[in-house]
Amino acid sequence: MRKIVIAPDSFKGSVAAREVADSAERAVREVFPACEVVKIPLGDGGEGTMDALLAALGGERVSCRVRDPLSRPLWADYAILEDGRTAIVEMARASGLPLLAPAERDPSQATTYGTGELIRDALERGCRRFLLAIGGSATNDGGTGLLRALGYRFLDGRGEELEPCGAALARIAVVDRSGVSPALREASFTVACDVDNPLYGERGAAEVFARQKGADDAMVRMLDAGLRNYARVIERATGTRVDELPGAGAAGGLGAGLVAFLGAELKPGIQMVLEATRFDERIQGADLIITGEGKLDRQTCMGKAPWGVSRAATRQGIPVIALGGSVEDTPLLNQRGFLAVLPILPAPVSLERAMDKDFTLQNIQRTVEQALRILDFKFKI
Repeated sequence: MRKIVIAPDSFKGSVAAREVADSAERAVREVFPACEVVKIPLGDGGEGTMDALLAALGGERVSCRVRDPLSRPLWADYAILEDGRTAIVEMARASGLPLLAPAERDPSQATTYGTGELIRDALERGCRRFLLAIGGSATNDGGTGLLRALGYRFLDGRGEELEPCGAALARIAVVDRSGVSPALREASFTVACDVDNPLYGERGAAEVFARQKGADDAMVRMLDAGLRNYARVIERATGTRVDELPGAGAAGGLGAGLVAFLGAELKPGIQMVLEATRFDERIQGADLIITGEGKLDRQTCMGKAPWGVSRAATRQGIPVIALGGSVEDTPLLNQRGFLAVLPILPAPVSLERAMDKDFTLQNIQRTVEQALRILDFKFKI
């Protein structure tokens, strides 16, 4: 092989995209030592998106004290680009699922308030253009927490303020904007989504994603009902219909809140990152692309990073192998263009073991090396 591109997303909660790429490169060097290797760590609106954009565009990290999804104090960072006016905010750093232990996960109580605090800090530092990555959330609050941190208040039918969380969505009757930060009038928001789901219903935020955030079936129904009420409140307050808006259900309905109240533009996260990294240009002439993420399944084809990689590679006739911590829906993924989708686990192990960083990196290297040995044998015969 002459050129292999390694373009993974992170394995959520385990290893960063850059670390995945480094591990895969070691495997390439074992089998094809003279091969050109191009590493392009990616993000699709979730974990790792800020790192990918910062590497492509340049800038600096800023840390501030915010609230985590359960309102506990947390130091979180965001990035300010070299122009001093553009901030990259990755919500997972303040409101992400990996911040909570499995027993703590509860999307009815989790809030996006901390993400709003990151935005507020950037506003105070003079930023007026925001690139938001909203994947990997622990929340289902429709963005009410984020908006509360920026001065919005959500009231019930008696005029009493509600806590900005999923459990309160069904009770919202009025939106009070009297305390909204004036700086928001000058700000623009581009939002990188890693899914295109609507706000509620069979493919909505609660039904598709809330269980992985800790919800049982009863809570899913409650959250979905709350999102339906939230959509009606949004339309009354802003005149904006978010019911079927693609991406409105991203991050537990945060997509809807950002569009309705901040005038945000929703874009596929992987599209934003691929453009910023000049992906189409950098993969030219490649013999193979290796990508991956923590879990490969039918949701991968809803705008996740490996799907964006596959589509870009298909346009140039380059085969793609995808790695996953777990793999489901293999026939569908093969039909959608992947040459192969490979699980990295060598045997059944505990979740704790499967998420161990060193174990994951060893498995990535081993899996890539074995796949390339097959390709090397094919070339020799």
